[in-house]
Amino acid sequence: MIFCEFGPKNRPALFRGPHALVTADSAAEVAPALERLDRARRAGRWIAGWIAYEAGYALEERLLPLMPQMQGPLLAFGIFDRPEDADLPVPDEQVRLSPFRPLISRAGYDAAFARVQDYIRAGDCYQVNLTFPLESRLESGSALGLFHALRGLQPVGFGAFADLGGPALVSRSPELFVRLDAEGLIETRPMKGTAPRDPDPRRDAELAAALAASEKNLAENLMIVDLLRNDIGRISRIGSVRVPELFTVDSFATVHQMSSRVTGQLAAPASLPALMRALFPCGSITGAPKIRAMEIIRELEPFPRGAYCGSLGWMAPDGSGCFSVAIRTLSVWPGGRVTLNVGGGVVDDSTAPEEWEEALWKTRFALPLTTPD
Repeated sequence: MIFCEFGPKNRPALFRGPHALVTADSAAEVAPALERLDRARRAGRWIAGWIAYEAGYALEERLLPLMPQMQGPLLAFGIFDRPEDADLPVPDEQVRLSPFRPLISRAGYDAAFARVQDYIRAGDCYQVNLTFPLESRLESGSALGLFHALRGLQPVGFGAFADLGGPALVSRSPELFVRLDAEGLIETRPMKGTAPRDPDPRRDAELAAALAASEKNLAENLMIVDLLRNDIGRISRIGSVRVPELFTVDSFATVHQMSSRVTGQLAAPASLPALMRALFPCGSITGAPKIRAMEIIRELEPFPRGAYCGSLGWMAPDGSGCFSVAIRTLSVWPGGRVTLNVGGGVVDDSTAPEEWEEALWKTRFALPLTTPD
């Protein structure tokens, strides 16, 4: 089962009762799985599911040797007749999480941060998205109950729940990865730049205005816009790529986020394999240039990201589809272990204390459900 709040016509869509589940547990299985899914879609089925960040290694020959040992699948999709225009059932239960604990030390983060800046100053890259996992336990309730509890706390445009094998995914993502319409218009909306909300309206407005004027955040956002323009250009008609929105600040329950919008017109009919090869993973969660940033991430992050920084979504027989960037996404493992990853883009003038604090801001949406320490 997978539920997307961002279904066709921007309505919630529930996919259940699949004809088949398609998974990939190794790098060699990723491309055949994507091809199988696209064949089913072209034959009139709908496909919906998720793809892990590390599947990106399987889509780029240079990155194949970096594939880590994974705990869960690299992708998990279902093949469906059609989505239901329906919501998820709401379980009658209380949901509580144990406090989140970072799985790396602050000293470990600082060391990785310093290495990123060494690479930037050596000219290897301009920006690297450095992340780390936190761990909790589901003390009461279920993954589905957790989704509903967080849905009430964190309204977003790209929320999703997936239970297709491996961990159950509870996603409160505010970020669009890619949207396609049946005429071949392709759109992405990368997010880069974060500031906390404040309960005082005047202070909150000041924080949003400061984010909109921040030279550091504007530069980070523009780097990723340029990367996404290049990625979309790989599968779009020459001259069709546009940036109709630049540096928009949106406010969510716990943070302000800066985003931009990039569009293009596909040069050929939509294809899931071509889409993923051109765009995945989203540049907003890698850095720039993308391939070198991914190599540095693999060197410095001690844990695989898994579903985090991957994508959840759906695609229809007519070529339309929508996928999120799987940030603000919790993985609920059998036995009740819960992981939540956070991070942010590191550039030359970033500081480790500020980036660590910004990363922890991004856990705030889940903190009301945690038991006191």
